[in-house]
Amino acid sequence: MAARRNGLDDLDRRLLRLIAERPRTGLLEIARLLGVARGTVSARLDRMVADGVVTGFGPNLSPAALGYPVQAFTTLEVEQVSRADISAALEAIPEVLEAHIVTGPGDVWCRLAGRDHEHVQQVIDRALAIPGVRRSSTVITLSTVVPHRVQPLADLD
Repeated sequence: MAARRNGLDDLDRRLLRLIAERPRTGLLEIARLLGVARGTVSARLDRMVADGVVTGFGPNLSPAALGYPVQAFTTLEVEQVSRADISAALEAIPEVLEAHIVTGPGDVWCRLAGRDHEHVQQVIDRALAIPGVRRSSTVITLSTVVPHRVQPLADLD
């Protein structure tokens, strides 16, 4: 068995890659494809879930296919003492796909999805109406050259 790096060995990486490539494959078939027992696959998955490596098994959804083809990144300047309330308010806006407290210029970076540019503006206006949010700066996404991904990190030796 290969040595573990960051808690993953070669079998773990192969298992994760297989699940990413064929997410609807059952555990028995995964075990067959990997050449290990079903119990081994189950135990490995359980461990990676418990360790926080695997964070979900749900489908990856496309904002564009759901009717939200416009994506934007918005930087919010906020009052630092209000961060917890601002975070909760941002989470309540469905079009906010993710938000991160950052260092450097701005305080919170948000990835937004909208039906069109006007809708994105409405989402930004909702964010600006949150008490403690001072101002925003937004860029519209023209195209995606590298989609969100994590698998390459698991594949590193």
